[in-house]
Parts: sequence; structure tokens; C-alpha cells
Amino acid sequence: MHPILFRVPLPVWTVPLLWVFLIAAGIAFAGAIGLLIGKNKPGAAAAGVAGVVLAVLASQFKEQTYTLGPIPIYSYGVMLGLSLVVGWYLTLGLAERDGLPKETMANCYVVTALAAVLGSRVLYILTNLDEFDSFGAMFDIRRGGLVAYGGFLGGFLGSYLFLRSHRLPLLPWADVAVPSLASGLMITRIGCYLFGCDFGRPLGETAPAWLKKLGTFPHWAEGTLDHGSGSPAWVQHVKERGLDPTSEASLAVHPTQIYESLVGAGLLALLLLARRRQKFRGEIFLLFTFSYGVCRYLLELLRDDAERGSIPPTLPEHVLLPAGLLVFAVGYTIGFSHVIRNDVARKVTQALAFVPAVALYLALKPETFGASTALQYSTSQAVALATGLGASIAFAVYYKAALDHPEQAMALHLPQSQPAADDEGDDEGDEEDDEDDEEDDAPGDGDDEEGAPSEKRGAKAKAGDKPSRGKRGSAKDGGRATARERGAAAEAPDTTGEA
Repeated sequence: MHPILFRVPLPVWTVPLLWVFLIAAGIAFAGAIGLLIGKNKPGAAAAGVAGVVLAVLASQFKEQTYTLGPIPIYSYGVMLGLSLVVGWYLTLGLAERDGLPKETMANCYVVTALAAVLGSRVLYILTNLDEFDSFGAMFDIRRGGLVAYGGFLGGFLGSYLFLRSHRLPLLPWADVAVPSLASGLMITRIGCYLFGCDFGRPLGETAPAWLKKLGTFPHWAEGTLDHGSGSPAWVQHVKERGLDPTSEASLAVHPTQIYESLVGAGLLALLLLARRRQKFRGEIFLLFTFSYGVCRYLLELLRDDAERGSIPPTLPEHVLLPAGLLVFAVGYTIGFSHVIRNDVARKVTQALAFVPAVALYLALKPETFGASTALQYSTSQAVALATGLGASIAFAVYYKAALDHPEQAMALHLPQSQPAADDEGDDEGDEEDDEDDEEDDAPGDGDDEEGAPSEKRGAKAKAGDKPSRGKRGSAKDGGRATARERGAAAEAPDTTGEA
């Protein structure tokens, strides 16, 4: 495998950190002065504070140096970056098709991506606290350590907060965003495979030769990375499975990274096809949540890496693992099975949904209960069960509402903005009102000494002249006449009688 794709050649250069921080502090202070001249006091204050911090750091690192050299380009980092680019174009393209504001969705994508990376790292740290010997090591993602479900949860929270601040609905965005999650799985898991993390359990002797070849990870040459002396699978097999330390490769294992990459490709195709028959906003999001939950739960049965974490309770494996499949079967029955309109076909699929749980129980059931192996759910399995069941319940509720009110179920519910044409009409109406006011205030030829309206104005009022388009008598107000027009209408009969 290739944890490093290539290295950018740079000359070896030792840099004193004192001067690095001093130069940065000088730039910050210069920026603060420029902002102050431009009368941007908040910006000047922020730049000044940054300059002070950099100056303090310069004093702390005055005797330390940093050696620059060839820059390694990590395979996982490249695949992660590629997945973000592909997700950008995929998400914004779908958002534009659905009528969502493209610029706002672009900003939301950036926030979601950053929150997803942060969330994936946080969940990894929480499940592997004993792995870090310093606080700074928690932020060194070059050594790996991103959990997919942490990214999903972090991205969901980031999206929710961003859209709430812009008063935009969450579910339409979620529908156009989850296909990029599927494509991200497809791409980033190739990066995991190249690095060698997230590997599976050892293969049996009867496994095909091509699968064994895919699942064999090498003992890296010394100096390949700044840490470690071999691929994660090789290191674990030496420590826990008795592999000879002089061996050039690990045991043959399930290449679960490739399995999950194929799952991502399949989910991407499923979601894009489901969009053609979408019945309510949020349907694509819920479909992805449930489908990936099922697939991830099953993949975890084959995983063997130690960094997955675990969550109580501890139960015999022949009870714990089938119980999870029962949860998904119940979820399918109450939720997603109702997409099948034929009663017989729906009931058949509901019955078949329980078969895997029963089959797994029979396969794992020991001859004597005392010989059973106790297990806990991995962190990802627990999250998969919770989100999968929640998605099923939500799907049942939204799908029923969509059948009753199909048009409302597919509405975007975007904030309404005042059209420019209405504003122009209001301005024109204001001008007409002003002209009418001037005419009313000016003395007319037909007015008598007591200021009574002329016969002409009285006749117009009696004839029911159209109300002005201005704010006081616009069509939006139900065609109500202005106060001056109502007064003219009230005086019209007297004026006619005097004539």
C-alpha cells in the first residue's frame, strides 16, 4: 500500500522560530496600523491582538528551530480533498435543480464540510483517549483518526445551525447533501485502503487468492512515516496474532475499506434513482441514514481494527448481534416497507426482513451457553442502530403525511422576498398620492369661498373613481379608498344639490 503518494522536493532548510514569529508579528502590527488609518477599529484591534500573541510566541520559541524538507503528500489527504471537490459540484448541482439558493447553499457546504471534519476527529478522540500522549497529538490527523459517523453527526449539526441562522429549512438541504456523503464514502475509503487503516478480520483458508492479495498489507520500510514501523494491520498482527516481526506483510484480511467504498457507490446510485420518485422533503436523507446504518452495522462485523471503540451492554454474541438486525427489521417494517404499494409484496418483504436476524442467531448459537463469547457494540454500530431506527420512525410519519398532502410535502418553504416589481408599483403609487395631495391642497377654480369641493371633483367621487395605487389605497389593502377620497365621496351629494 502507499500511505504517501509522493513527496514535494524542497531543500533542507533550518528555520529559527524566533524570526518566523517576529516577522508574522510585524505583519500583524502593520495590518493593524493600516486598518486604523482606514477607520476600521474592530479590525485594527483584532490585528493588534494577533500581533501581541505572535510576539509572545516568539519569546517562547526563541531557542527552537524547525527543519524544512521534502513535503509528503498523504494518500488519505488527497482522497479526502478529492471527495470534498466532488461533493461540492454534486451538492450544488442538485441544490440548483431543486430551486435552493445556490450562493447560500455554497456557504452551507463549506460550513458543513468543516463541521464534518471536526466531528469525525472529535468522535475518534472520544473513543481512543488512551492513544494520545499529549494534547497536541489530538490534532495530528496525519496519523489517521477520522470516524465517518462523527463526520455525519458533525456535518448535520453544522448544517442545522447555519440554516437556522438563515431561516432556511433543513430537510431540502439534507436531501441534496447526502449524495455527496455517499460519494465521499466511495472516495475516502480508497484513501483508507492505501493507508492501511480500517482493515478487517483475517480471511479463512478457503478465501480466493485475489481476495487474499487485496487484503494483505505490507511492512513499511523504516522512515516511510514519522511514526510507526509498519501498516496498522501488520503492527496489530505482530502484537496480537503472533505474526513474525520479520514478516514482510500482514495476515490476509477482509479489505473492508474496499467493501465500504463499494457500499458508497451503491448508495450514490440508490439515492440518485430515489430522487426521481421522491414524495416528500427529507426522504432522500432518511433513506441514506437507514441504508448506510444497515450496511455499516454489517461491515462492523468484519472489522478488526482496535480504534473503533465499544459501548455497553456486554452480551453473548449470538444474542447481541442478531438483536441489532432485529432493530433494523422492525425499522423497515414500520417505515420504508410502505413504499411498496402492493399489499402482498409488502408483507413478503416485511417477513423476509427478519430472516437475517434468525439466520445469524442460529449460526452463532453455541452448543452450550457457557461457551458463548461476550461482545459489545462498536461505537459505529451503536450510532447506526440509533440513527437507523430514528430514520424509520420519521419516514413513517412523513410518508403518511405526503400521501395526504402531496403538494405540501414537496414544498420548499423558503422565506418569501418582496418582488422588485411590487416595490416599483408602490413607489409609483406614492408619487400619484403626492400629486393628489398637491391637487387637493391647491385652490381650484370651482371652489367657493368656504373651501367646498368643486362640482367636478364631487362628480368623480360619486362615480366611484378607482383608488390610488399608493400605500394608503393600494390594491393590496383590498382597494380601500384614501381618507381624502372618502371625504370627497361623503361631500359629493351636497355639492351636486347646490349645482
